[in-house]
Amino acid sequence: MSSSTTDPVPPGRFKNTFRALRHRNYRLFFFGQGISLVGTWTQQIALSWLVYRLTGSTVLLGTVAFCSQIPMLFLGPFAGVCADRFDRKKLLFWTQALAMVQAFVLAGLVLCGVIRTWEIVALSCMIGIIYAFDIPIRQSFVLAMVDKREDLGNAIALSSAMFNCARLLGPAIAGMLISAFGEGICFLINAFSFIAVLVALQAVKVAKKQPEARKAKVFVEFREAVVYVRGFEPIFTVLVMLSIFALAGSPYTVLMPAFVKNVLRGNADIYGFLMSSSGLGAVGGTIYLASRKNAQGLIKAIPAAMGLFGAAIVAFSFCRASFACVFFIFFAGFSMMIQIAASNTIIQTVVDEDKRGRVMSLYAMSLMGVMPFGSFLAGSVAGKISVRFTLLAGAVICMAAALFFSSRLSRLTRMLQPIFANQPVER
Repeated sequence: MSSSTTDPVPPGRFKNTFRALRHRNYRLFFFGQGISLVGTWTQQIALSWLVYRLTGSTVLLGTVAFCSQIPMLFLGPFAGVCADRFDRKKLLFWTQALAMVQAFVLAGLVLCGVIRTWEIVALSCMIGIIYAFDIPIRQSFVLAMVDKREDLGNAIALSSAMFNCARLLGPAIAGMLISAFGEGICFLINAFSFIAVLVALQAVKVAKKQPEARKAKVFVEFREAVVYVRGFEPIFTVLVMLSIFALAGSPYTVLMPAFVKNVLRGNADIYGFLMSSSGLGAVGGTIYLASRKNAQGLIKAIPAAMGLFGAAIVAFSFCRASFACVFFIFFAGFSMMIQIAASNTIIQTVVDEDKRGRVMSLYAMSLMGVMPFGSFLAGSVAGKISVRFTLLAGAVICMAAALFFSSRLSRLTRMLQPIFANQPVER
């Protein structure tokens, strides 16, 4: 049991929607990570714009995204085992510190005007390796900060809301800074933003996890988690849906610079505005999830969200007017985040604690580990059949997957029902 304290929460709507913030540890991390994530999104948008400005290549856009995400697929097993074996707080501190170093190096190269394409690729690989460990460790650390399992779903939803508030602010900030000062200042701001989360982690007080002297090898322990997931159909099916989305749906963000320039004939301001609209929709989706009492019945939201996402991207792909694109991309962000956050909540609610780190590494591998293939494929296909038809094809695949999931929904709901039997009934 951690040593975090729980503060009283005033009655009313705040108590339900923001109840995880009554935990001191979670509150510290929430605001520290929130500041850092604004910087992270500022860097991500600036990096995509820098790559396309320097090369004009959708293939290279996909390649850079591929390099930043592919380490998750190969290093996920090691990250998951580390999260279950060692002190998660200490591991998280080091991953964040290394990410800060990467941002300072990138900022220095760009501000000095000596950045080259191979250096962008190398630094993208570096941040990919760092986040391959950071993401499953951070995901599995949430329960230690809230103590009470009944607040876990709310904490996950609020963390997603925080992520998407940053996703709302970061692109808007990046768009203005790129237009005024260039991309380098965005990378520098991100580097300094890591100070907030490092300070917050130092202030968080949780019981230290003692390293476990396990005789089993890394892949033996990881295989144990794979067998566990494969034997429980709800988790397995949710992970398959995440992989389909990562492959066919998520590349819309990678192709956005090309869509803005080639279809909308816009600039960095339009690009930042569209990404902010997507972030605003995602914030709306996470606030909806945070207002729920628990994860009971939440699995029904996954196919509905996947279908809505596909429909929104279909409409977006045919748009030529910026204002209409803003409308459709809002719903794409809304539905995308409902699917991702709902999947995270369901998995974390039902998983065994001794396998949490490894299962969350599988979650990260299914989403972030598959994304590079989607990004690379989308960038390559867009160069041959256009950005618009690439987006359309991915959206159709997402809608087909939603129909498949819906056909199995009754069976999956029955399997989850005993787990949620003792939880409060959803409003």
